[in-house]
Amino acid sequence: MMLFCLVLAVDAAPPVSSQEALGEVLFFDVNLSRARTQSCATCHDPAHAFADPRKGAADGAVSLGDGGRARGVRNTPTVTYAFLGPRFGKTADGGYAGGAFWDGRADTLEVQAGQPILNPVEMNMPDKASVVARLKENPAYVEAFEAVFGPDVFKGTERAFAALSSALAAYERSPAVSPFDSKYDRFLRGEYKMTLQEELGRVLFFSNQFTNCHLCHKLSASGGEGEPFTNHKFHNIGVPANPALGVPVDHGLMAGRKLKDRRRDGQFKVPTLRNVAVTAPYMHNGVFKDLRTTILFYNKYISHAPARQINPETGQAWAPPEVPGTLSVKELGAAPALDDRRIDALVAFLKTLTDKRYQGQVEQ
Repeated sequence: MMLFCLVLAVDAAPPVSSQEALGEVLFFDVNLSRARTQSCATCHDPAHAFADPRKGAADGAVSLGDGGRARGVRNTPTVTYAFLGPRFGKTADGGYAGGAFWDGRADTLEVQAGQPILNPVEMNMPDKASVVARLKENPAYVEAFEAVFGPDVFKGTERAFAALSSALAAYERSPAVSPFDSKYDRFLRGEYKMTLQEELGRVLFFSNQFTNCHLCHKLSASGGEGEPFTNHKFHNIGVPANPALGVPVDHGLMAGRKLKDRRRDGQFKVPTLRNVAVTAPYMHNGVFKDLRTTILFYNKYISHAPARQINPETGQAWAPPEVPGTLSVKELGAAPALDDRRIDALVAFLKTLTDKRYQGQVEQ
């Protein structure tokens, strides 16, 4: 990965010749935040699967913003493999799929890339004109933007900001962010042999009979090369509120897209499972700390055993859904209960979805 200069002094001259290379430099530039303390990489750390490893807010459930004065209300998702998502839109069954963010409020990756810069609890820039002014402070940026996007790129604020967003999205689409080199990818190419436990987990995961994983976390029939491990749709799976956040009820898709259809209340985008083993905590509000807990959470819908109705992280009964009444009952109940051996096998398989550069973090 090219890291050039992460803070970019005014007289820096990063050798960029493409949107992807320019986007990489921009991704690490703290000067794109109001107090010049935060870059995209602050919350999407490449050393931690492009998620946020910091524990400064609600034990890492959400991220701190520019200057450490504000915090978000949702867990920061990984950027890895985000490019696989389609444009936001309606599905054949009347639901929704695609877009970016937990609530799908951005139609495309380009739209998503620009929004955190302007978000008051993230990078906190007041408006697009201020962002473009920051870019123009740096002569090297002016030269690079004109070389990549044309000599008129700074003739209008909207055009310059769109170029910035396009460059960031180009980097997020690059192999540096999404290399497809996990154990699972190498298994598909015949370069890795699954352990017996991993193989059991793989069979269970893709089974149409023994688990319900495939209903939401599989796009292709076979789970073959390029599988995103999400169908990009939106569901309410009954995630409880995170008491550490102390925020109002999160209405997800309905609020993010300003929908009047209350059937969408509390729905969130199905996240990719790629790199899931190294991107804790889990769910849209970071309420679960352990990967095994998330599987037990799903299993509690289909198991009547008293022990399965206890959250192992709290020692108490699972808390009620933050938004009741709109749960994806069909998907949540479409499988038999799992014993510990099968739960552990699923965890082992999910760990094989970790990109090679992060494998050491899984084995710690």
